[in-house]
Amino acid sequence: MIKYLFSICLITSLLCSCKSPEARMPESVQSGSFLKESAERNKKLNAKEQQQIEKIIANNPSIEYLASKSGFWYFYNTKIENDSLQPEIGDIVDFEFNVSNLQGQQIYGNTNKTYVMDKEELFTGLREGLKLMKPSERITFIFPSQKAFGYYGDDNKIGTNVPLICEVTLNTIIKNND
Repeated sequence: MIKYLFSICLITSLLCSCKSPEARMPESVQSGSFLKESAERNKKLNAKEQQQIEKIIANNPSIEYLASKSGFWYFYNTKIENDSLQPEIGDIVDFEFNVSNLQGQQIYGNTNKTYVMDKEELFTGLREGLKLMKPSERITFIFPSQKAFGYYGDDNKIGTNVPLICEVTLNTIIKNND
């Protein structure tokens, strides 16, 4: 009798354990709403910064502002007509710059920097702005936050999503012979 009872238990447990696995439902469903909300926030931020920059431009009608293809504005303080030398990838440039916010409060004073074009870290707007310059030119750039330090800031004096005004003087260009 014990053998019979043991056999029934064994057969029952084998039949119950051979059940096919069931799919589990996910604990949370990603609907893509985060990305949509983030895109909307960025559009609003961009529109707000655009208004601020347009106000600066409108308040200075004597200055001829140029819009770059990259999404920032600039004007020449000193323009060099004769020279055609502009920095290219790998060239070494020596430049001075100062950085302020849109209200004109200086963040970084006259800073001298030597930079290898597109080979070292430099925020996007300034990197693209240097490519427009010739030696001895002084240009004032207005960068929206996405062309400046964006969401992260510079971990020092520039916070998140801060548009910047940079006055840059390109001192020298040393051409790369490679």
